[in-house]
Amino acid sequence: MDLRKNAARTGPAWPGALRRAWRGGAYVVSGAVLGIPLLVALAGGLALGLAASLVVVGLPLLGLLALAGVPVGVLERRRTRLVLAEPAPTPHRTPDAPGLAAWLRLRGREQATWRELAYTVLMAVVLWPLDLAVAACTLGLPLLLAVAPAHLALAGGPGGGGVRPAKLWLVDTWPEACGTAVVGLVLLAALAYPLAAYAAARAAVTRRLLAPREAETEARLAEVTRSRARLVAAFEAERRRVERDLHDGAQQRLVALSMALGLARLDAGPGGPLAERLATAQAEADAVLGELRELIHGIRPQVLADYGLTAAVEDAADRSPVPVDTDAELPRLPEPVESAGYFAVREALANVARHSGATRAAVHARYADGALRVRVSDDGRGGADPARGTGLTGLADRLAVLDGTLTVTSPPGGPTVLTLEIPCRPAPAA
Repeated sequence: MDLRKNAARTGPAWPGALRRAWRGGAYVVSGAVLGIPLLVALAGGLALGLAASLVVVGLPLLGLLALAGVPVGVLERRRTRLVLAEPAPTPHRTPDAPGLAAWLRLRGREQATWRELAYTVLMAVVLWPLDLAVAACTLGLPLLLAVAPAHLALAGGPGGGGVRPAKLWLVDTWPEACGTAVVGLVLLAALAYPLAAYAAARAAVTRRLLAPREAETEARLAEVTRSRARLVAAFEAERRRVERDLHDGAQQRLVALSMALGLARLDAGPGGPLAERLATAQAEADAVLGELRELIHGIRPQVLADYGLTAAVEDAADRSPVPVDTDAELPRLPEPVESAGYFAVREALANVARHSGATRAAVHARYADGALRVRVSDDGRGGADPARGTGLTGLADRLAVLDGTLTVTSPPGGPTVLTLEIPCRPAPAA
């Protein structure tokens, strides 16, 4: 039994080793193949640019030649996927403005552009000859020995003067040819590991030279953070606009419609089919008005805008069908943070009412150590799972936009505790 287990563990290593050797060979051979036209292109572009610079036209050509490393960098980062499990990410940033001019200005200022150019020159002068030498020793020589029987057959067979596979020794008989082929196959298998190791080292060097530096990564993260902050601000502004349009437009017209229907009922007098229809229409208008007010409250409640998150949490607790104990003492916080905290509490209380079977819930909210912390707990059955689509996944995504985190502890049988944390600073006093 132990032998079978060991065989089962060691058996699958062969396909993996063969795959690494195959992919490593493809990486090395492709590097040697790409290096030749790259050297020709660089030498030809440099010669043409220098010659044309006498009439000024060559200066733009030399400038474009300086950007030759950008497409080479893209190709080389893609080629590392043949060997590395995690390919090198791009070090370039996205231009702030559209158009070729903005792209050229940004690429000219980036250090990554010049590192890619240096790598391109290094590949054209040093790396591809090295790849070619390694491919010739680990693949070319063994394959030439392995095809010795075919080579002998093409030369007319035994007695035809013989052949010299790889210019090493004379082979004039079939046993010698077959023996040479066996030597070639053994050599091919023996050199597979060194070939894969060289390919991995070569790809690691490429990744080291073409991957973004720490400062570039921090700059990209800062750019993403600023973009995300602009997105949140735009979202909040659009939501306030929708709320204002509903409050000042549709709601006021519904109020006027309800009043007009009430006046029409008075003019129609009591009783009769017309009065009943007007009463029905007024009741429908009042119902729509109530639903619209609830919709406006869901977009951004007025109590949140006027009095802050503390009052909004207490208001949400009062509206919950499950009794909720609140303990919230918070300063005024930035609008996106207050909105995210409020809707997180609402979603959590809605889940308590719909899914938990709880008889009581509690909300605790504080601002401390530069972060808003809110905890919502209940005495329900537990077992809350964000993967089941209870709204917790969307809630976590909403908090992540503000660098916030969401933690859910809900063992079977309960209790369920939802904790959110959003780093922020208090809003300046109005």
